[in-house]
Amino acid sequence: MIAKVKSCGLLGIDGYVVEVETDIANGMPVFEVVGLPDAAVKESRERVRSAMKNSELEFPQRRITVNLAPANVRKEGPFYDLPICIGLLKSSGQLVCDETDEYLFLGELSLNGALRPVIGALPMVLCAVKSGIRKIILPKENAQEAAVVAGAEVYTAQTLSDIMAHFLHIKPLERVTVDVDAIFQQQALSCPDFSDVRGQESVKRALEVAAAGGHNVLLIGSPGSGKTMLAQRLPGILPQPTLEEALEITKIHSIAGILPSDVPLVTERPFRNPHHTISAVGFSGGGRIPRPGEVSLSHNGVLFLDELPEFSKAALEVLRQPLEDGMVTISRANATLTYPCNTMLIAAMNPCKCGYHGDPARECTCTEAQVHQYLSRISGPLLDRIDLHVEVPSVSYGDLESKKRGETSAEIRERVNEARARQTKRFSGMDGVFSNAQMNASMTEAFCPLGAAERNLMKAAFDRLGLSARAYNRILKVARTIADLDGSDNIAAQHLAEAIQYRSLDRKYW
Repeated sequence: MIAKVKSCGLLGIDGYVVEVETDIANGMPVFEVVGLPDAAVKESRERVRSAMKNSELEFPQRRITVNLAPANVRKEGPFYDLPICIGLLKSSGQLVCDETDEYLFLGELSLNGALRPVIGALPMVLCAVKSGIRKIILPKENAQEAAVVAGAEVYTAQTLSDIMAHFLHIKPLERVTVDVDAIFQQQALSCPDFSDVRGQESVKRALEVAAAGGHNVLLIGSPGSGKTMLAQRLPGILPQPTLEEALEITKIHSIAGILPSDVPLVTERPFRNPHHTISAVGFSGGGRIPRPGEVSLSHNGVLFLDELPEFSKAALEVLRQPLEDGMVTISRANATLTYPCNTMLIAAMNPCKCGYHGDPARECTCTEAQVHQYLSRISGPLLDRIDLHVEVPSVSYGDLESKKRGETSAEIRERVNEARARQTKRFSGMDGVFSNAQMNASMTEAFCPLGAAERNLMKAAFDRLGLSARAYNRILKVARTIADLDGSDNIAAQHLAEAIQYRSLDRKYW
């Protein structure tokens, strides 16, 4: 007898519906799984066999064939255990119920019949609802995450016996619901506050501009000047993610297996701070079983690279395309996966190996050749993709001793939100564009017109600083953000001048 059960698989950050077909026929006892299964799927045979026996269900001692359709896509992961088991129960006549056709099943089985959590529950449930499947049965640990999907009826089970009792109308499964609005209202920012930072007003201003427009920033300064401290406070002034952004963040974290079971939805922008020993694959993602890398895990948030020259050249060059395109494409023999990575890059570095090149208070011990060698670890194309180059001076004793507290993150965030609101109105109807940093060339030309005085200023800067065409466009985008913070519809000379000075620092060092 042939039975069909619906499940789901993962391809990149999206799910796709998998139809699990089971057939039990006469012949020598054998259990075959076909449809391009990987090792974890093949091993489900033993898990399903033990789970059925230990749940006091009969495992059919006949010829069993399980097909995972579509058969041309490789199936990975243990979440096909439950649908395979339900299919066998239907094929063997132990579960006679047409209601199972309305459900999608996800879950790994332990040997005693208990359900274990799986990764990627959110994107798979989103796919199910989009495909018209409303009812989902999955492990208890994944229920909160899945329940944030509008239109999904999520039922949680702890054991295989619970699912049998549900379909035999002995004891219905518990339906889980989540109040998404309440999750956003309960959000509490966990990052430190900008009011803790003494002095560094010019750097705070640069980070405010970066947050308002979603721009990349390079902080250059001596050790102890506060580069890391400032970068760690940046998420606190970024706008709260929208529901769409929060779902994208949660999908990536779910697939990577780093979403806590008690967090149904990530409502804070991620802040990723990888160590400088990270590999190129660690940045971009991939591996034998492709997983998102750091640049994707920081999607809609901040990727902070401390001690930028200490990262390997191969790892840094991997960032060039993602910073430009907002996505990472991983090609394999059997599939091509795309992960989003619309992230803000915040990089920090010393001006030389000893850290005191150009410092007015400490003498640099590096030779000119050593300084040049250290700075040359950062390539020109990568520098070109960073919008703001900011010098972080050493903090004076007066600033440290001062009891006057600076602006709080909440106060700065209000101005950032106002600037982002202007951008949201400007880009309404434009799919995938939410900030000035995401404008393409035609948008930059349309939304960043310059007057005669501003064009003359831009020409002088272009000639004197030897700017590239990419740098020219990025200056216009930053100037547009500064004008938004100022509440101005047009880019004025002072806005353009501030944007230009954020590009001039690399000429001092490079």
